[in-house]
Amino acid sequence: MSGSCAAAEEKATSRQRLQMKVNEYKENQNMSSVSLRSIHKTVLEKTVKVCLVPFSLSNYKSGQLKLPKSLLDKNSKNEVACKKYKKTEMKKACTRILTSKMEATTSSKAESTLQKSSIDVHTENNQRQHKSTSDTVSLGVDAESSQDGDSDEDTTSSLDDFSGLSPYERKRLKNISENANFFASLQLSESAARLREMIEKRQPPETKRKKPKKKENETGCRRSMRLLNVDPSEVSLPVTPTQPKLVADENPLLPPGPLEMIPENRDDNSELFKEFLQTWAEVSKTSSKNIEKQLSSIKTYKANLSGMVISEDTVYKITKGAVFSMAFHPSEIKTLVAAGAQSGQVGLWDLTHQPKEDGVYVFQPHSQPVSCLHFSPANPAHMLSLSYDGTIRCGDISSAVFEEVYRNERSGLSSFDFLAEDASTFIVGHWDGSISLVDRRTPGTSYEKLISSSLRKIRTVHVHPVQRQYFITAGCRDTHIYDTRRLTPSGSQPLISLTEHTKSIASAYFSPLTGNRIVTTCADCKLRFFDSSCISSQIPLLTTIRHNTITGRWLTRFQAVWDPKQEDCVIIGSRAHPRQVEVFHETGEQVHSFLGGEYLVSVCSINAVHPTRYILAGGNASGKIHVFMN
Repeated sequence: MSGSCAAAEEKATSRQRLQMKVNEYKENQNMSSVSLRSIHKTVLEKTVKVCLVPFSLSNYKSGQLKLPKSLLDKNSKNEVACKKYKKTEMKKACTRILTSKMEATTSSKAESTLQKSSIDVHTENNQRQHKSTSDTVSLGVDAESSQDGDSDEDTTSSLDDFSGLSPYERKRLKNISENANFFASLQLSESAARLREMIEKRQPPETKRKKPKKKENETGCRRSMRLLNVDPSEVSLPVTPTQPKLVADENPLLPPGPLEMIPENRDDNSELFKEFLQTWAEVSKTSSKNIEKQLSSIKTYKANLSGMVISEDTVYKITKGAVFSMAFHPSEIKTLVAAGAQSGQVGLWDLTHQPKEDGVYVFQPHSQPVSCLHFSPANPAHMLSLSYDGTIRCGDISSAVFEEVYRNERSGLSSFDFLAEDASTFIVGHWDGSISLVDRRTPGTSYEKLISSSLRKIRTVHVHPVQRQYFITAGCRDTHIYDTRRLTPSGSQPLISLTEHTKSIASAYFSPLTGNRIVTTCADCKLRFFDSSCISSQIPLLTTIRHNTITGRWLTRFQAVWDPKQEDCVIIGSRAHPRQVEVFHETGEQVHSFLGGEYLVSVCSINAVHPTRYILAGGNASGKIHVFMN
């Protein structure tokens, strides 16, 4: 009994002594490195619980707490053992995670590299903490990189070697160490789970994007409810849709048959208009016929051109829209000029009448541009006009009626010329490349023969002045000469082709007296003169003149026309400044330039010359006529 009582007293005494030392330690403010509480540290979102081993109180002095050297050595061995254990567990967890990710996808290699780099960063930080707090024993995950060479000893065996402790103290110290290891392993498993979650969140997206499946009833692009015949909200569609209003054609085709010659700018009952018709009917009867034309010298011709001037009284706007064609009445007593406009109008201007406004009369015989005008060589009282609307009308000044001579609504007309000197037959060119032969002596307004040519388009036709069986056509790129005696409806080949042009041709005309020359106007900015004195298999090119023929959209195309009084000179508009009309010789020499000063400030694309008098008229894109005369 005495022995058991002594053991009990010794046990109680040691317990009290241990409790007293602990209380004194808590009161000690100088020892911050020794504590019985667990220290929690967070390193890169990882929380590690660190427990300190017990200390020895054998060498304790008041005001100071020291651990024996043997205890520190044993404590360091215990620390190394804990570190080795945790390092082994961490390597196993990381190996399982990284192996599974590497087998799943190659992209996990980058993640493992990132993890290793982060562990190295943790190691460096923990090493710095370990050096700063040498008296603190921490159980970190990343501090083992510097301890790879230490031996792996068992923690429990090292705890049994502590001297100066009772069996009860050693047992309690062993329990505390086991609890610390348990909590360290638990914290290690939590860190591994968190690391696995971070890797899963960092998985890169798939390179190939899966295409979404199309829904069966899915609507595509937005469509109008009106086109889908869906009633809009709160508004119902009309039961019977309203009929759309028919928009009237700007240029309706005029009815067939004769049209009265009614001036649009004056009253048809005007005494002036009646006097105008009567005067020109009488002038046409007395006009000279078969006047012998002689070629004057170039010196005399230049002198006569120099005497032609323009004034305010010889400039006037006659029609609406651009001028497409012009012609002079052959009278030598009075001066009458006719102009065909883009609007389908035909204007007549008597320059001998003053004031000039009273001498202008405008008619509407066509609904589309009038591209060709001629006074009949047999009866100058007849003025024939051709239009794009497919009709040719003859304006009879004596009867004040526009009679319909030819009508073809299937294809538009471009140009015409008289085959016979009495103007009974003429040849017509179409925009689709066909050619019509029309005889005015036969009843009706149809053609006598329709020929298909080798051209895709015909702009102008002109009959040889002497050998009237020949005529020339200007097409897109080629100029052809045909013989009317060899024309067949199935298709006719040209007698001669002029293939020197590189772009579209605006016009081609024989010289007016002998027909020994041909002049062409091409869009390649060149005027070409050909020798047609002998119409055979080839016609040689004589001269090429450089001239700007680019008129653009708003100007009528230039056309070089012969002066009826001069066999070897042509007249053409110009875009040069100041505005002018130029005269060229067949040799390429510029003979004269008509300058109008303040009275000529626009481009005259279409020009006409009086057949016997020195009078020149030029029309611009606004319907204004400029007349140069002696």
